[in-house]
Amino acid sequence: MPRRRQRHMAGSGSDGTEDSDSSAEREQTNSSESDGNIHKRQRLTRASTRLSQSSQDTPDLKRAADHDESPPLTPTGNAPSSESELDISSPNASHDESQAKDQGSRDLDKDLSHRPKRRRCHETYNFNMKCPTPGCNSLGHLTGKHERHFAVSGCPLYHNLSADECKVKAISREKQEEEIKVQEETNSRHATRHQIPTSKQSKYKEQVAEMRKGRNSGLQKEQKEKHMAHRQTHGNTREPLLENITSDYDLELFRKAQARASEDLEKLRIQGQISEGSNMIKTILFGRYELDTWYHSPYPEEYARLGRLYICEFCLKYMKSQTILRRHMAKCVWKHPPGDEVYRKGSISVFEVDGKKNKIYCQNLCLLAKLFLDHKTLYYDVEPFLFYVMTEADNTGCHLVGYFSKEKNSFLNYNVSCILTMPQYMRQGFGKMLIDFSYLLSKVEEKVGSPERPLSDLGLISYRSYWKEVLLRYMCNFQGKEISIKEISQETAVNPVDIVSTLQSLQMLKYWKGKHLVLKRQDLIDEWKAKEIKRGNSNKTIDPSSLKWTPPKGT
Repeated sequence: MPRRRQRHMAGSGSDGTEDSDSSAEREQTNSSESDGNIHKRQRLTRASTRLSQSSQDTPDLKRAADHDESPPLTPTGNAPSSESELDISSPNASHDESQAKDQGSRDLDKDLSHRPKRRRCHETYNFNMKCPTPGCNSLGHLTGKHERHFAVSGCPLYHNLSADECKVKAISREKQEEEIKVQEETNSRHATRHQIPTSKQSKYKEQVAEMRKGRNSGLQKEQKEKHMAHRQTHGNTREPLLENITSDYDLELFRKAQARASEDLEKLRIQGQISEGSNMIKTILFGRYELDTWYHSPYPEEYARLGRLYICEFCLKYMKSQTILRRHMAKCVWKHPPGDEVYRKGSISVFEVDGKKNKIYCQNLCLLAKLFLDHKTLYYDVEPFLFYVMTEADNTGCHLVGYFSKEKNSFLNYNVSCILTMPQYMRQGFGKMLIDFSYLLSKVEEKVGSPERPLSDLGLISYRSYWKEVLLRYMCNFQGKEISIKEISQETAVNPVDIVSTLQSLQMLKYWKGKHLVLKRQDLIDEWKAKEIKRGNSNKTIDPSSLKWTPPKGT
């Protein structure tokens, strides 16, 4: 048998062994090649061992390979073989050497598998985002614990610091926290023995009092000029200089609070609850509800960049944290909207709020509504409008359900400028109640009303449903033979244009022999009757007798 064929057959063994006859023949013919290959295998084994040791110390495979001058690794962690170097299944390898080499490869694979994986940068940071502070490169963090930042709350430059200064302050704060923790553990251990302040606590209290003596002395002339120059140079893009305004002790307490708040915001950003560098409020805490927002609202930047807002459900004041909200709720005297209560039936009430008399409340209401409305553009110019706020009362107060606004003097007879039902009260019939109440006011004013365009998607659906219900109810109660659009409009206070569009959508308006005819479709009327019976005596309807309202003067 030719030698080349014998070599191929021997190399096909799975355990790397060979027959004694063929091995003896190959040892005679390839003795010189065997010596060279053995030296190469030994060199490879030593290089693999050094590589496995260095892989535990350095995470970069390329550096370890260059340092040890070993062959490049394959994805499995093994050194690749070639015709010019070593063939793993070489027939010249003995059984013991093959096992040793295989064991070394397995150890190398094991070392590589247990080595910690390198995190990619985009898993933690988005390098396309930048800090909004002018001149900032987004490096460093106010807490001193992160390499980058994307919001003003974590910007060292905004706080008139450098990244290195933030790191030094972070180390100092950690040491102080450790000392305080040890002291607290000691005090708790001996709490039953010492009911009065210890000598160390009394001494510390005297030191704090001494440091706070000069905090109200005011700024000197040079310091004032320095502060004014800083303000004129940077404006609102930098934090005002805080040195010499108060004591060093109080200033350090304020810096600690800033760093802690920035760290909490960073945790929320990593968890995905707030977005990097955006001014989009993601959620609001409103009463006992936590609501996800739908659209951007132009809240002040220092509030919008938080991502989460806390709003008092009675006075609609917005705050930055739950602690501030809790303190506010403890002293807030409001339990219902300002203005006059013009409607009450059961637990449902409607308050008329004048935008001129209660400007702040109405502005806050508009900012809140913009979080859930796409086409709203009015936020601060609220004086020409009246706001009708619907609430649901319980033993804690009157909770906001929804509202609509209308112009005091509308030349186009718009009875609604903006309308909103809060998300937690949607799909419960309150939207139709608000629409029905707006048309009830139009009836009292003896006017024909229509909502201001454009309507939002949900608003258009609600109005079409309301117009359909009004027309079917009118058709069901109508006993005459001839009917006119004008009569329907006068009876329901719905604009004729809205009536015609609704009739066309219901296929109840036909053109025959030069005239427009209104068809009385009994199938739609029967369907509406069935829904009314199934709905029963619901309290989600407006009772005209419960309205106590007269049109404002000048309208």
